[in-house]
Amino acid sequence: MNPEQNKNIAIKWFEAFNERNLEKLLLLYNDNAEHYSPKLKIRHPETQGLIKGKAALKTWWEDAFNRLPSLHYEIIKLTADAEQVFMEYIRHVENEEDLRVGEVLVIKNDLIIFSRVYHG
Repeated sequence: MNPEQNKNIAIKWFEAFNERNLEKLLLLYNDNAEHYSPKLKIRHPETQGLIKGKAALKTWWEDAFNRLPSLHYEIIKLTADAEQVFMEYIRHVENEEDLRVGEVLVIKNDLIIFSRVYHG
């Protein structure tokens, strides 16, 4: 896989997320994908911040879409190599301070197998 293909997967990720299209978003992930987020650790301490599999991803994002109807991501920068994409973006939610976020998508066989969110 080349960096441009990985960058395109990241762009599709943002499109699906901002459209609130959960099925389109999940199609970008391997069935056994893992996701780590500091917000997961806070909202669901039993996960220690890590969830595994599409069912868990679906539950997590459905909850986010329901709780945060104005959630929108603005791309700052995408940096890709043959195996991963580092995404920098701003998380916008009405009545909340904008949050600058870094996230890594690890990609294998055109599907995301692991993602990790970084923010303060």
